[in-house]
Amino acid sequence: MSDVPPSPDPIGKAADTDTLHTRLPSRRLAERQSAPCTCGIPVPPAPRPDPIAIGWACSGAPLIFAALRLFRPVCGAKSGAGSMEMERARLTSFPREQATARVCMVASFATELLEMRSKEPSLHVLLIPGNPGIAAFYKDFVEALYENLGGQASVTAIGHISHSQKDAEHGRLFSLHEQIDHKVDFIEQELEHSEQPIVLVGHSIGAYIGLEIFKRLQTKIKIFVGLYPFLTLNKNSVKQSAIGYIARSSLLSKGVSSFVSLLGSLNASATRGIVRRLLGPSWSVTAVDAACNHLLRYHTMRNVLFMAMTEFQKLTEEPDWAFIRARQNEIALLFGVDDHWGPLFHLEEVSKRAPRVALSVETEGHTHGYCCTEAGSFWVADYVANLIKTQMLRNN
Repeated sequence: MSDVPPSPDPIGKAADTDTLHTRLPSRRLAERQSAPCTCGIPVPPAPRPDPIAIGWACSGAPLIFAALRLFRPVCGAKSGAGSMEMERARLTSFPREQATARVCMVASFATELLEMRSKEPSLHVLLIPGNPGIAAFYKDFVEALYENLGGQASVTAIGHISHSQKDAEHGRLFSLHEQIDHKVDFIEQELEHSEQPIVLVGHSIGAYIGLEIFKRLQTKIKIFVGLYPFLTLNKNSVKQSAIGYIARSSLLSKGVSSFVSLLGSLNASATRGIVRRLLGPSWSVTAVDAACNHLLRYHTMRNVLFMAMTEFQKLTEEPDWAFIRARQNEIALLFGVDDHWGPLFHLEEVSKRAPRVALSVETEGHTHGYCCTEAGSFWVADYVANLIKTQMLRNN
């Protein structure tokens, strides 16, 4: 174990992998941290859930509730009581500037964005979400990151196509590869002429998407940060196997999607109560709103499951170790202690294949779905901000 004393940071600490195994090189980005081309499959428009699917879903409600709970580690998390109390005090005492939501057209696809624009930005942080790829889940994180960077960086969270409040694409389903193309198109459309360097941040499968974007746009990306990264399948995960089974079945996918759509059509207070009971009482108001307004839609859940199916097909392959090694000085990855999407044995593999990648482990209990609690959002925002500041000082 390391002799370095614990971080005085009142919000939490990240355990650097130096404390887990062989000490890594001191030039890593995060040393100071102690602490999903295939084409979319067109389907008939589905303005209303299929009555037959609803009937099936209701008769199999226990199975579907169990299926939905499988997604808790993707978009929900628990946090330590101490951290939550600190963050509540911080939220109350220091009101933040609010992020702005807007919809823009990217390569003819309606795209939900969550933005904070700096008047004099020195860089632009672009966040790629996990799956579900709903930008609204990251509101607390975006606002805290903007604040921690002193308002000197613009911050944008981009949603996945059709992981949205409205079914602008009329039932079309989008694969992992198409979602990657969509993010590249956004950067080339919206940030092509920007003079500010881009810091790319990816959460979960968003980390895989981010690395693919980095490979295509190497001259535009200054730093890549992967948060609780899902880079390859975990054959030991029962939850991944179960989600894969549901995602591969058209009947099960339609049934789950119809059921969540039915929940979303209930009285607003009833829907909110069910979401809190089903997915966790620790969820922030922001996360509950995002789930009720975006996730509980037939077209969204169909796209979540279809994208998951294509993720599991693609991530049977090994990560592109040659690229990761080539750019390892510009890559940082944050893992969780008990995260089946990015288990610690994947961290060990990265440290062996690309030893200069900045590797850290979060030990405060925020887990994979950090963005669904205030405490998780603030802690990870602090981690990312400190990482960016360290790199900028090094480069200067």
